[in-house]
Amino acid sequence: MEITECDLFVIGGGSGGVRAARMAAQRGARVVLAEAAALGGTCVNVGCIPKKLYSYAAHFAQEIEDAAGFGWSIAEPAFDWDRLKANRAREILRLNGVYEKLLVGAGVELVRGWAEPVAATQVKVATESRDRLFKARHILVATGGTPTVPFFPGCELVVSSDSMFDLDPFPARLLVVGGGYIACEFASIFNGLGAKVTQLYRGARVLRGFDDDIRVFIEQEMRKHGVELHTSADVRSIEKTAHGLRAHLTDGRTVLADTVLYATGRVPNVNGLGLEAVGVKQGKDGAIVVDELYRTSVPSIHAIGDVTSRVQLTPVALGEAMALVDHLFGDGKRKMGYDFIPTAVFTHPNIATVGMTEAQAREKFGKVTVFRSEFSPLKNTLSGSKERTLMKLVVDSASDRVVGLHMVGPDAGEVVQGFAVALKAGATKAVFDATIGIHPTAAEEFVTMREPVAHPAVAG
Repeated sequence: MEITECDLFVIGGGSGGVRAARMAAQRGARVVLAEAAALGGTCVNVGCIPKKLYSYAAHFAQEIEDAAGFGWSIAEPAFDWDRLKANRAREILRLNGVYEKLLVGAGVELVRGWAEPVAATQVKVATESRDRLFKARHILVATGGTPTVPFFPGCELVVSSDSMFDLDPFPARLLVVGGGYIACEFASIFNGLGAKVTQLYRGARVLRGFDDDIRVFIEQEMRKHGVELHTSADVRSIEKTAHGLRAHLTDGRTVLADTVLYATGRVPNVNGLGLEAVGVKQGKDGAIVVDELYRTSVPSIHAIGDVTSRVQLTPVALGEAMALVDHLFGDGKRKMGYDFIPTAVFTHPNIATVGMTEAQAREKFGKVTVFRSEFSPLKNTLSGSKERTLMKLVVDSASDRVVGLHMVGPDAGEVVQGFAVALKAGATKAVFDATIGIHPTAAEEFVTMREPVAHPAVAG
């Protein structure tokens, strides 16, 4: 078999893989990228982008209802699920093309097919027409993650998050199992689009790992919006009946649904890569083990993004890609920092957070000062909406540094992104207090909170 040589071979055309390939090629490296599915990975095709588009769609129902308080009379609205799906598919197809143009424009050779390392410096790609063999100085595995569904009676009847964007027909009754951000987001989205949503989570509170005040507050708000949320609840089995899917719960209750979404976790997408055969060390659920330079146990093979199970966020994969390329083909000065990584959850209302939870800060610093504000946004004074907003600051008492910032409310992600810069730069509470707010906005509350909270956070 003819061997094609290159400097970098990238397995996976998601956000991290495409960024690494582009940046390496722009630095003069000979780069090949292999992808068997649509370019853009989970984020573009079945993750961040379509999920945010559907979140926008779901918010319009509330916007139409709110408009009456501002003098607008709107005819009875009608939602067209098929039109939303078609419009989303068209946009995703456009983005797939953008990714391809970026790669080809940078000089990357794009190979459509299934790739797997067969040696420390060799990759075999099975394309539609033939198998090809590549020899690379460096191999990068950036295959991301994939949803996982536990085994139980009837598990073959459920769907994962990958299937939610093209359900046919629209589920009038949706059962969501899980309490992470994906479960909470889809529960909020489909509730907003008009489905009757029941959400089950086996733990005591949803969104494990988030600040306890945020977890309590979002549960209240989701229920207020209409999601039937049950914690400390789990499914024992599911059966198909003439009336829909019947879920039998561990406490003896049953729930009828048209669709059951299992959003109970994601695992590294490593099946079929043959990593064991080439000596790449793997951890829990197959996660590829890497060092601080993203090297695996085979020094010529690297891995970034969700396939390493470090921090499963698209911007993290992008940052790791930039750091890796700088190490392999630059001066090696660029580093990826894992502290103060902001994140958002597109529930209704939105959540955004950066830095430590109150519990984490107390464990690290001992004494912390907490500032908390809960209020009804100005818009709701006329709209009549009962939705409320929560903002919280966690401050290291000794240094006065703000080490955690949390928000539940409209456009929380847009608000917190800017504050993430401040926390990364080491801003103190005194700096927050000296900053003039933009009035009237919800965001100004972060720089006007003066009275600390006297009691500790709610236990999770």
